[in-house]
Formats: sequence, structure tokens, C-alpha cells
Amino acid sequence: MVFIAIAVIVVGYAVVIYNSLVSLKHAVSQAWANIDVLLKQRHDELPKLIETCKQYMKHERETLTEVMRARAAVASAREAHDVDGVGEAEGVLRLGLGNLFAVAEAYPDLKANESFQHLQTRITGLENAIADRREFYNASVNVNNVRIEQFPDLIIARLLSFRPAKLLEFAVQEKADVDVAALFQ
Repeated sequence: MVFIAIAVIVVGYAVVIYNSLVSLKHAVSQAWANIDVLLKQRHDELPKLIETCKQYMKHERETLTEVMRARAAVASAREAHDVDGVGEAEGVLRLGLGNLFAVAEAYPDLKANESFQHLQTRITGLENAIADRREFYNASVNVNNVRIEQFPDLIIARLLSFRPAKLLEFAVQEKADVDVAALFQ
């Protein structure tokens, strides 16, 4: 009778651990889906911004092209569910947007354009939301990864092939200081 009681407790505990690990795995997926929604929204807004800028920035084609190339790289990595690729491409895109907004300072007519102002505000808001969601995603990944490495959870995790998730890390370019003076030369 004691053996049966111990077996029931062990099996019950294993079920609780399993359900907890499944919940964590889905929390990571949900956090990624939230980032994906925001990336898609920003992806849809960028062509509008570029078109608005093209009307005023005749001599800044390289900056505009850089932003569109980075946008395509983010979309490609996002569709492939490549967390490392998204992190790297995001860094390049954010740097390109920073350059674009800095260069826009030299075009008073563009800065005064209502459409540009709206798009700049919208994209900046999306950037902030993406940063918040990145933080939440990385926290979810961290909780998941810690749990599947802790005893006794690691036993269930290994038996049932739970894998660690990847953190969404920033590209080196995004961490570097921006040379604002060079943008105006």
C-alpha cells in the first residue's frame, strides 16, 4: 500500500512538472508571436515612410535603400523563425531607421510633412513596443531554460525532449554608438 502511494505521488509530481514545462514552452511561443505581430505591423509601415521620404530626400537614396534591405532581411528571418537572424537584422534595421530619422533633420519640408510626422511617431511607437516585447520574450525564454535545467524538472524535460529556446539578442551594430555628426556630412 505504501509503495502504491509513493508511486501515485511520484507520477502526480511528474505530471505537474510536465504540465508546467508545457505551459512555459507555450509562453515562449506566445511571446514570440507578440513580437511577430509588431514586426509585421512595422514591416507594413516602412514602405509608406520610404515613399514619403523619397519625395523630399532626392540625395539620400543609399539611406533609403539600406532601410528597405534591412526590412527585407527582418521579414526573411521572421518567416524562417530564425531568432538569431531576426536579432541581427533588427539591429541593422534599427540603425538604418535611426540614420533615416537623423538625416531627415536636414529636410525641413519633410519634417513638417504631416504624413512623415505620423509615420515617424507610429514607427517609433512600434519600436518601443517591440523593445518591450523583446524583454518579455527573453524573460520567458530564461524561465523556460532555467526550469528545464533544474532538478528534478530536467529529468522530465530530457525524457520528453524539451529543448531550450534561444534568446533574442541584439546585433553588435545596435549596441554601438551612432556617429550623428557623420550622418550630416
